Order: sequence, then C-alpha cells, then structure tokens
Amino acid sequence: MVSALLAGAPALADSSRPPAPLAYTQLADPAKEARAKALMDTLRCLVCQGQSIADSDAEMAGDMRALVRERVEAGEQPEAIRAWLVQRYGDYVTYDPPFSWVTAPLWIAPLALLALGIVLARRTFGRERD
Repeated sequence: MVSALLAGAPALADSSRPPAPLAYTQLADPAKEARAKALMDTLRCLVCQGQSIADSDAEMAGDMRALVRERVEAGEQPEAIRAWLVQRYGDYVTYDPPFSWVTAPLWIAPLALLALGIVLARRTFGRERD
C-alpha cells in the first residue's frame, strides 16, 4: 500500500491546470521578446535550481516566463521586473547575487576551498621530496 503511494507521488507533483498563457508563447513584437528572453536567461528556476526559467519545463518556471512576458509587453523595464522578482523570491532567483552578508559564503567559499586545496597539495607533495 505504501509503496503504491510512493510510486504514484511523482505523477501528482504537477498540477492539472493548463500552463500560463505566455509560458510557451512568444511575444508578437520581436524586440520585446528579445528583452524578455534576455531577462529569462538570467533568472534561476526555483524548482530545478540548475536551469534558467528560459530552459526549464517546471510549472513554476512557466509561470515566471509568463509573468516576465506580461510585464515586458506592458512596457515595464527588465531591470524593474528583475528587482520585483528578487524582492518576491530573494537573491537566489538570480545567477549573479549581489555581495552581502547573506551571500558572502557563495562568494568566499570557492576561494577558501581553492586555498585549502593548494595548501594540502603543497604539504602532500612537499613531504614526498624530503
């Protein structure tokens, strides 16, 4: 019984509602669609976490694509749309979060791990020469 419920859980993950109107439909104006696409390429899918909303098939990414297109169509600037999404979802929605105390580990960790690797490599290879 439990295994049947667990096996069916992925099928229940997506809702049965249709996708947002502009989730998979481009804007009629090519210049506006280009602005929307450029913005969508810089926004992270909050479900997939490794894909932009332009590349993701997740339902939430479709909703975010539709929202971006609706706002671009209404004449809103991409920077304002991006700021609104960051306010709503946090800095994680962007691939380039600003440096702050909250995001400092994202910026410092790679450098610290690289320095640690260099120190460990020098100690390891330094011992073999002695």
